[in-house]
Amino acid sequence: MFTSSLSGREEVWDKKMKIRNIEVNIVKGSVAGLPVMTGIVNEFTVRAACADMIRQAAAQGKPSVMIPALGCARGAFPLVGCAKIISQEVLRAGREGRGSLGEINICLDTDQAFDIFAKQVFGYLRHVTEDMGWGPYVTTDIIIEVEGGVVVIERSNPPYGLALPGGFVDNGESLEDAACREAREETGLELADLKQFHTYSDPGRDPRFHTVTTVFIARGIGQAQAGDDAKALMIVPLAELRNLKYAFDHDRVIADYMEHRRSLK
Repeated sequence: MFTSSLSGREEVWDKKMKIRNIEVNIVKGSVAGLPVMTGIVNEFTVRAACADMIRQAAAQGKPSVMIPALGCARGAFPLVGCAKIISQEVLRAGREGRGSLGEINICLDTDQAFDIFAKQVFGYLRHVTEDMGWGPYVTTDIIIEVEGGVVVIERSNPPYGLALPGGFVDNGESLEDAACREAREETGLELADLKQFHTYSDPGRDPRFHTVTTVFIARGIGQAQAGDDAKALMIVPLAELRNLKYAFDHDRVIADYMEHRRSLK
């Protein structure tokens, strides 16, 4: 066990955690000799670098792999975002099983990075494995029509980028209730005339894990403002919806929605 002072209070974290057959450790020490990212540093290159390190270790028959805070040198990429991406790739490795790989060590060379990763990695892994299970996960997304266009949010967590409002369905919650709750939490809007549109289930639609989403169309009531899990919010005119780049498979969802609107004319 170790104790970490975070946000003015002390929290105790386990030093190790088991994800199926893989033990996850967070260690503080020198990162000399570990891979250093060069070139473009963003969510996609950080995720690809982490996945490649795990994949190569497994392919070479190694029992363990050491991963640094990829892309975070000199503040090139946020520590919290990196911690969550590495957590997601650790989950993927645990779910799929990677040959002889039995240990993933995450090495940090500063107290700040160590504290952030301890909180984010173990908190994230416990939330997914204990509260959500191993999936596939059920989610909802909502195309909220308001005067002037459709509500689009900018996500504050990886996967970063623009997206339709939405999120995970809670235990004991209907799809419709989840859609209304997520809309309220992320946009401050209530929903009227809620109708199911399509369900999207491609296993690769979410880079974190397999999610199955049901998309709703609804009319937004109230004053739109960014809330939970939304860094920013915008109302995009219909004519501009397909000009933007979205997270997940929301490009396809928007394309299907625009085709649906054309079919109603």
